[in-house]
Amino acid sequence: MPSQSTHHGIIVGVDGSPASEQAVDWAARDAHLRNIPLTLVHVLPTIEAAMWLDVPVSEEWLQARDRRSTEILTEAARIANLATHDEVTVETLAVSGNAVATLADLSKDATMVVVGCRGLGAISGRLLGSVSTGLVHHGHCPIAVFHDEERATGPVVVGIDGSPTSESAVAIAFDEASRRGVPLVAVHTYSDAVADAGFAYANWTMVVEQAEEALAERLAGWQERYPDVTVRRVVTRDWPANQLLEQSKDAQLLVVGSHGRGGFAGLLLGSVSSAVAHAARVPVIIARSG
Repeated sequence: MPSQSTHHGIIVGVDGSPASEQAVDWAARDAHLRNIPLTLVHVLPTIEAAMWLDVPVSEEWLQARDRRSTEILTEAARIANLATHDEVTVETLAVSGNAVATLADLSKDATMVVVGCRGLGAISGRLLGSVSTGLVHHGHCPIAVFHDEERATGPVVVGIDGSPTSESAVAIAFDEASRRGVPLVAVHTYSDAVADAGFAYANWTMVVEQAEEALAERLAGWQERYPDVTVRRVVTRDWPANQLLEQSKDAQLLVVGSHGRGGFAGLLLGSVSSAVAHAARVPVIIARSG
């Protein structure tokens, strides 16, 4: 991931839930590693949304909504400052609107957007689980989905297939592994449902050799750029999501592309990348091309 900062740096969507507060802590430490700012965003429920949910709208309701937003952002900022010993610039932003649309728009000028895998329910929580799903599809920068489990040790795992978003994922993964001082596990699968159906009698030894060669070529330039990162290559015949989830069991971070081709044909928006993002137990960063 590029080291230069964008205007918002790392954005975190917060709603006051335990999941979003844990996401703030993780994102703040990641911002500290990158030496970039952190922007905490709380999307307020709109009057239209309240009316749709049959919530009485009054001046008192608006004041209570705004007070609650201030409380949420103040607590989130406290968590971020505590996590980084006040060494990261923390900004707060309250915006009224649709959570996915708001965060997606802000993502145009962000290094990364971080959300919890789930949040509070109903109007107050804006359902961060639904927000994370929406951002996987509509975000303009890498999207990180934070889960309940976080490990201070373990490698960074990345899925590789050679597509543009796969290349972006590799860039992020090497950068994260280098900053964290941990190994990188590069995963490539050479079989999916289509391959199994069309190549039942394929020379799998040759397929494996070609896959290993392709993976080595994809990693060569990055290993020269990050000589401090030890890389373990995993080439296997498996469903992409299965292998990524298996490798992530002992990892501290999983990085995937938003879509792919070939052995990672399942990494299409709404399929494997989305499934992995929500099924993994560790933080997942979903890269985007361009």
